[in-house]
Amino acid sequence: MIKAYKTVIKESAQASFIEKKSEFIAYVKRIEDEGDAKAFIESIRAKHKDATHNVFAYILKGSEIARCSDDGEPSGTAGMPALEVLKREGLSGVCVVITRYFGGILLGAGGLVRAYAKAAKMGIDEAGIAEFVPYVCFEVSVSYSDYDKIQKEMPKYFINCDKTDFQTCVNIKMNAKRENYEKFKDFILEYTSGKSVCKITGETYGPI
Repeated sequence: MIKAYKTVIKESAQASFIEKKSEFIAYVKRIEDEGDAKAFIESIRAKHKDATHNVFAYILKGSEIARCSDDGEPSGTAGMPALEVLKREGLSGVCVVITRYFGGILLGAGGLVRAYAKAAKMGIDEAGIAEFVPYVCFEVSVSYSDYDKIQKEMPKYFINCDKTDFQTCVNIKMNAKRENYEKFKDFILEYTSGKSVCKITGETYGPI
């Protein structure tokens, strides 16, 4: 598992501006793999079928594997400037798609480079940046009588709740940094007198 990587905080974000009557709309999404990136790119293309261009750039999580496309703009004036913004910010696990609606005024090569770089930066700024580190995914089943107290304690241990199922007992699926998980696990054991035990179910990533 990758120890840490720098990526966007929000799972998705967007920003837009007008440059000489051309509209640029930047869509940014945190991605897990290349499949995620391709699906996101196709979703924006489908949303903006009538756009002049749908330019993209992405870098895979915790790696230097990167892809970009000018989507019909002059070579090197669109996808590469967007990709350079991702690299300059030290990001990975991020895909940006920039939709352009041509306004009738040519921007020139330099103008296009600046516009696509600006769009990528605006989208990233809207999404926010953080370093992501490995988190533990875990679950625990507790009685209804214990649930209220446990729910109130979760923020103190920086526990993220993914899902809660209310059946014969309450099953809670969560994630947290390893050190916070260990403390919360001990709290659960003590508070429930050993009746409830946290069970690790996998790993994910979250912000420091």
